Amino acid sequence: MALNRYVTEMGMGADVHGRDYTKAAKRAVSDAIRHSSLNFFRALDKSPNDMKITVRIGVAEPNEVDTQSVAAELPYGSVTVECVVGGLDVPADSGHTQASPMGDAIVMANAAVIVCFDE
Repeated sequence: MALNRYVTEMGMGADVHGRDYTKAAKRAVSDAIRHSSLNFFRALDKSPNDMKITVRIGVAEPNEVDTQSVAAELPYGSVTVECVVGGLDVPADSGHTQASPMGDAIVMANAAVIVCFDE
C-alpha cells in the first residue's frame, strides 16, 4: 500500500520560562491542530484511527524533547514524532540573574503535523 498525504498543518509553540523543549513542542502541535476539523473520513471510507500521522518538531535541542509526550497530544491515529534542529532560543536579558546555570530563555518550537492514509 502507498501512503497518500491529505493534510499538512503547521504550528508554533513556546515555553517562556524553564527551557522546556517538550512543553514548547506540545504547544506547537496544539497550535497546528487547533483550527482543524477533518470531515473527509466518510468520503474516504476511513476512520480517524486509520490516520498515519507524522509530527516533525524543530527545536534547538531535539534530544531534549519527550516524543511520547508530544505524540499523546494527538487523540487519533498512529503517531510518529521526529525531532530535528530548528526552532529558536531567545536568551534572557543579560542584566538579570538566573538560578539556572544556562540562564532563563524563551524556547520556541515549530511543528508540522502530516496526516496520511494507506491507499
